Amino acid sequence: RRWLRQHECVEKLNMHAILSASTGQEQLLTELLVTYAKVPVLIGELISVEIWKHKIFPVLCRLEDFKPRSTFPIYVVLHHEASIINLLETVFFYKEICESAEDSILDLIDYCHRKLTLLAGRSANGQTVTPVELRPEDLASPSSMQAVLVPPQELQKQAETMEFEISLKALSVLRFITDQVESLPLSALTRMLNTHNLPCLLVELVEHCPWSYREAGKLKKFENGVWHVVPPEDEVKMTKLDGQVWLALLNLLLSPECQRKYHFDGFNKSQLLKLRAFLTDVLVDQLPNLVEMQRFLSHLAVTEPASPKKDLVLEQVPVIWDHILKKNVGKWEAIAKHQVKRVFSPTEEELKLQACRWAQTYSLDMMEALAPDKPRCRVCGVEAAKRCSRCRNEWYCTRACQVQHWQKHKAACNLMA
Repeated sequence: RRWLRQHECVEKLNMHAILSASTGQEQLLTELLVTYAKVPVLIGELISVEIWKHKIFPVLCRLEDFKPRSTFPIYVVLHHEASIINLLETVFFYKEICESAEDSILDLIDYCHRKLTLLAGRSANGQTVTPVELRPEDLASPSSMQAVLVPPQELQKQAETMEFEISLKALSVLRFITDQVESLPLSALTRMLNTHNLPCLLVELVEHCPWSYREAGKLKKFENGVWHVVPPEDEVKMTKLDGQVWLALLNLLLSPECQRKYHFDGFNKSQLLKLRAFLTDVLVDQLPNLVEMQRFLSHLAVTEPASPKKDLVLEQVPVIWDHILKKNVGKWEAIAKHQVKRVFSPTEEELKLQACRWAQTYSLDMMEALAPDKPRCRVCGVEAAKRCSRCRNEWYCTRACQVQHWQKHKAACNLMA
């Protein structure tokens, strides 16, 4: 129960961050996260759930005698990782958030590297994904809670699908981290450039582009959580995800400090020079900063960069992942069986209670309570307190305004009610 309350808090923070970002008012949330040192806590929670997915979840799926009344509680844990990475994606745009991560920034860099490696590997093997079928907001009523009776093995497939969207969020977080290369700890730069060789990994993403594929002669791209067919005239248009990869490459390759530390050996150089084939005039017109990338690659092609200067430093290493693994080595099956008894086999009454709490978290009233601005009348624009009782989508200040708007609103109301 305590963990579920914590998850609800993360969900509300996530929703608040999205709503605040949409109105440009997320500064208050970022200040609170920094003031109360919550960014390292979120990163630790993120990695804990990642390890749970790798170590505990597969054991749950293998247990023959585990036939839960509902798999919804398991889905909540799986969704927890998506909520945290989405929250971090929203707030890591700010330099102070990145700096407040302190030593845990190394753990977050490792996390992003794991996700991008998985993304690049799947794409290189020709694997594509379909949208996630289960959404928490679709499961927010007691009746739907009872309906989530898919076996854990099926939930495992849905978790793999969810992993794709989480990896895309990790790409955005990594790009925001690279925006701050000048203020990152030396160990963070070393980890990105030499330990993980992120420039070459990003080249793989440019080459294979996991968020697009062709089917029956039509190009499909993944944007805003869905796959959609791209019209022929928009096929060369850069998506937000394309832009994130190119901006991360610009940050890592054109920074003087990064150039000083990165090892431009034969392999790395040949990989980076592959980018020249993708730097078309159409692409550069959409992101003019890529002109600097073109110049850098042209210079790299005809020169032999100096070997990186070796600094005599004590390098920090990430600790969260290793600490959790060492603390629980050999205990994964026992932990899984304990969680089956104590967490994932709730009574019918507990399920209904969880469903009601989830419905409250995702209710329209809660979403509006989190919104910084009060609703406005659809007709005259003044602050409104009355809502259409059928669709609950439109707001009015008086009955007179609602009656006046009814002829325009009628068709939409009938559709949504």
